[in-house]
Amino acid sequence: MSKCIMFQGTCSDAGKSLITAAFCRIFKQDGLKPIPFKSQNMALNSYITDEGLEMGRAQVFQAEAAGMKPQVCMNPILLKPSSDRKSQVIINGKVYKNMNAREYHEFKPELAGMIREIYEDISSKHDVVVIEGAGSPAEINLRDKDIVNMGMAEIADAPVILIGDIDRGGVFASLAGTIMLLTEEERKRVKGVIINKFRGDKTILEPGIKMLEDIIKIPVLGVIPYTYLKLEDEDSLSSSFNNKRSKSKPIDIAVIYLPHISNFTDFNMFETQEDVNLRYVRRGESIGETDMVIIPGSKNTIADLMYLKESGLDIEIHKLQKEGKLIWGVCGGYQMLGQKIYDPEGVEGEYKECYGLGLLNMETTFAEEKVTTQVIGKINENLPGFLKELGGKAVKGYEIHMGVSKKTGPCQELLTIENSLGETVNYLEGCINEEGNVIGSYMHGIFDEAEFLRGLLNIIRREKNLEDVQSEVGSYAEFKEGEYDKLAAVVRENMDMAAVYEILGLKENSNAI
Repeated sequence: MSKCIMFQGTCSDAGKSLITAAFCRIFKQDGLKPIPFKSQNMALNSYITDEGLEMGRAQVFQAEAAGMKPQVCMNPILLKPSSDRKSQVIINGKVYKNMNAREYHEFKPELAGMIREIYEDISSKHDVVVIEGAGSPAEINLRDKDIVNMGMAEIADAPVILIGDIDRGGVFASLAGTIMLLTEEERKRVKGVIINKFRGDKTILEPGIKMLEDIIKIPVLGVIPYTYLKLEDEDSLSSSFNNKRSKSKPIDIAVIYLPHISNFTDFNMFETQEDVNLRYVRRGESIGETDMVIIPGSKNTIADLMYLKESGLDIEIHKLQKEGKLIWGVCGGYQMLGQKIYDPEGVEGEYKECYGLGLLNMETTFAEEKVTTQVIGKINENLPGFLKELGGKAVKGYEIHMGVSKKTGPCQELLTIENSLGETVNYLEGCINEEGNVIGSYMHGIFDEAEFLRGLLNIIRREKNLEDVQSEVGSYAEFKEGEYDKLAAVVRENMDMAAVYEILGLKENSNAI
């Protein structure tokens, strides 16, 4: 059986996902064979594995940091909220059913045995299992059926390091309060704490650290500085989303921040481009002047479509389209661009049909079976408008959707898909209007392809009478490798690594189990 260590937080977005990723990279650098694990993840950002199974993206970038391919065993339970009260429950990569909070809470004990089996299997094959918790272990109303925080720590017999977010304020109170609300047995598991996202002079913090240690009788193992890294966020709680325009960056791209936005990691590659200002338009804000509007994926397409219309953003989108600006819809955003959406089986809710934005001659019908696949294809030749010069460019990504879209009038398909889950295929996908400035596709990750993205951005530059530029980023995968190393370096420099290895029961920088 391998060693294990678990990172829990005093709250959501305390930095658990990134700290877990950092230690996956650190252990890999130190010659160990680590694997990330999170028994239950609640997020609208998901990924499709090589086998066509769906998992949370947090464990994907943690796997990348560990030098591994993502596997659904790293995240056996994924909850995708579709409303304030219901979530789609995904078990071992496949949709199980939609459940409300009470139904799922009562169902959790049935999942504990499965989690134990999966954990024991991966533990037998790796040196260190780096486990991430969810939310806070101090949610005492959920303690009796917990399978992701201290309940998971008990299954794995894992030592716990607790993370507090000082950037939110009140970090000493949140750390001390969390420890106070744990049972005596749970407190024994907590071997150290981390103060995360610190800004300023650490010496000013030292008296508070000493007082905290005196109160909780647990050492502070590290103070991690606030570090801006272009890595994925687990969910939409990130404070990095902004709607500010940049005068220094000539290309402005506005992503509509939908209430049920999903897979916003589709747009991370834009942030690596020096000439691009990527911003998110939230509720109550306007799009304003921009070069490209992106309507992202959604876990509740019809509800988010109604939000666009109620907020007046649909009027802005139509205006920008008439001005010749580029409008791109991804997955649910693609469905919204069509003429109508039908939901005869009530997959998303009570509305059986609704009118779309009417910018593409296509319509969508929801089905109960979810499409989950990795795909490789190319941009079709002789497309109008923005893509006229990009015919034949290779693209790849993945699809996650419960709708089937078909043409209802003049338009051209965007892509020819040539490979699905490793099998040779040949079918058309996506849609582009006759003017060539409204584009939709089910393919997530299409913008991660550096050659295609830079080609598209240079076409936008030419529309603005600017010269082409070359991307400094060869590929998004290569770029992330550098960011993982930066993350590991920051954490290693600001942690008591000898204490971490002692907690693991290993010698520092040793792979001796």
